[in-house]
Amino acid sequence: MIVAGRVRVAGKVVRELGTQVDEGARVEVDGKPVRADAPRTYQVIHKPIGVVTTLRDPEGRRTIGDLVRGAGVTARVVPVGRLDYDTSGVLLMTDDGQAAHVLTHPRFGVEKTYRATLRGRLGPDTVEQVLRGVRLEEGRTAPGQLRVVAVRRDVSLVDLTLHEGHNRQVRRMFEALDHPVLALVRLRFGPISLGELAVGGVRPATERELASIRRIVAAADAEPRSET
Repeated sequence: MIVAGRVRVAGKVVRELGTQVDEGARVEVDGKPVRADAPRTYQVIHKPIGVVTTLRDPEGRRTIGDLVRGAGVTARVVPVGRLDYDTSGVLLMTDDGQAAHVLTHPRFGVEKTYRATLRGRLGPDTVEQVLRGVRLEEGRTAPGQLRVVAVRRDVSLVDLTLHEGHNRQVRRMFEALDHPVLALVRLRFGPISLGELAVGGVRPATERELASIRRIVAAADAEPRSET
């Protein structure tokens, strides 16, 4: 486009590749102004139990919007996916609509890891059922990855990794297996890990996390799309 004379800087046609452009200079392609994308905001939250995954709540309950505003975040970020009222853990908020779409769309199968405290002692048969998929009302879940962390008396602690996100899926899966969930924390969402972030805490995504998000989005963009 530059060599073809389609680019103007400050009203003048530029044909030399590598031309430096002063900040604030008007750049046009085919007569239309080009603007740099505004920087995006990515905030990681440790959502507490008893906080709703909305920006405002008509019932007056505490929201994740309250958390980010309390942390001084002024960008208009929205939650990427959701966590139930009685579930805690990592939650990403951003104003990057493309990243939010890719990270939550079932087609792209972004992993989510939960630590669940279950009633009862998990046996090998139950573990095998989770690995094969559990039958729910809407059908059988996709196979998950399950690691038993500890078993104490009549309680089991497990880490479960899923590639899908049906409504209250983890709780419903273990309820169907006669091991109700007593407590549930999301440890990881795609490349975002809870780490040492305190309950109710808010932090910017790290450069490593952002690089991983960009790779996921780029891979999704590169996938062939079926014509309909």
